[in-house]
Amino acid sequence: MSQERIGREFYDRSDYFEGGTEHLQDLDSPFQKYRIKKVLQIYEPGPEERVLDMGCGWGTFCWALGPRVSEIVGVDFSQKSIELCEARLARTPIDGVSFLRADARNTGLEAESFDLVIGADLVEHLYPEDSEAMVAEAFRVLKKGGRLSLWTPHRGHFLEMLKARNILLRRDVSHVDYKSMERLKTMVTNEGFVVERAYYAESHLIGLRSIERAVQGWVPILRRRIAVLARKP
Repeated sequence: MSQERIGREFYDRSDYFEGGTEHLQDLDSPFQKYRIKKVLQIYEPGPEERVLDMGCGWGTFCWALGPRVSEIVGVDFSQKSIELCEARLARTPIDGVSFLRADARNTGLEAESFDLVIGADLVEHLYPEDSEAMVAEAFRVLKKGGRLSLWTPHRGHFLEMLKARNILLRRDVSHVDYKSMERLKTMVTNEGFVVERAYYAESHLIGLRSIERAVQGWVPILRRRIAVLARKP
């Protein structure tokens, strides 16, 4: 029997945004500090830039970048996600931060109106055709010279292989389609982007990350994350 398709209903009806997510809601948790640092190493927007965070989830990059950019819009197709983010924004307002419940494949936002689109830990949650539509939408909403920043797990890392088999770590059923480095690069160039940077990054685990950083160029199972930066010519 084929697995039921994971869609908006899964994120709204399950405990995806609730159970065991404290480390994802806390910007000072080791994982989130690592994630923010690594994604901003791909590309860090300046104070005059307008940013779109596709698949914003808990709003991580909106909270991190809100005080540092002209404007940032967090988009997610999950009502739970947007309600969580808007509730936090109501408690601690930040100028220039807003949230929109919309589909990353067709946001309805104005064409050529953003300087940067972030897709951090997004594409592994999207089926192939949806990923292609998301990239096309990013291209549409970006200004000329604007950039698309992608950050996603590398399926070939030994921890991801263990998770896929429910060995020691639990498989994440919402990770429906991992993309390889080459596939991501092909996906963005097919849409018209120019790849500026593409590399593997180490994990946040102390000890392991040092080993990964030293040998991931030669040992594929120690390539933890994939980072791609593409520019709209």
